[in-house]
Amino acid sequence: MIEKMTSEHVLQFIKYGCVGVINTLLTLSIIYLCKSLLGVNPWLSNTIGYTAGMLNSFFWNKMWVFHSHGTKLFHEMAIFFSGFAVCYLLQFFVTWLITLYIGEFERSLFGVTISGYGVATIIGTIFYTLANFLYNRLITFKQEKSSKKVPKIFGQSKNNP
Repeated sequence: MIEKMTSEHVLQFIKYGCVGVINTLLTLSIIYLCKSLLGVNPWLSNTIGYTAGMLNSFFWNKMWVFHSHGTKLFHEMAIFFSGFAVCYLLQFFVTWLITLYIGEFERSLFGVTISGYGVATIIGTIFYTLANFLYNRLITFKQEKSSKKVPKIFGQSKNNP
């Protein structure tokens, strides 16, 4: 069932975007700290940075963006990380298809190099962001509707004889 878009949904998406920006800055900072300042292997630094970023993203999305009060933390976390994997693969596939379609090219525009892969990556990232937001909203942190249903008696509602 498709929900009607409300200002609450828009605000939630804006919060999701803020978490994404903060998460990206945190991830890159940790990678830089580990690799450049502490001398950790670049691939291990990358793994540490992305792990910290994913944990940060999970908790901010759970508590601030989607206001989830689920008590099964590890179950919710597993669903969150599964969603990341699915959406990442979608992004990868979209980027790959667009790169195949528009080809590899490089153009300079006002001193900025634009490439086919770069354009495809931006489009793929948009797909990832929208898909991951919807996945987390509808699956990971799904809000239970608290509708009070009137019990039916002999197939009819108590209020509607």
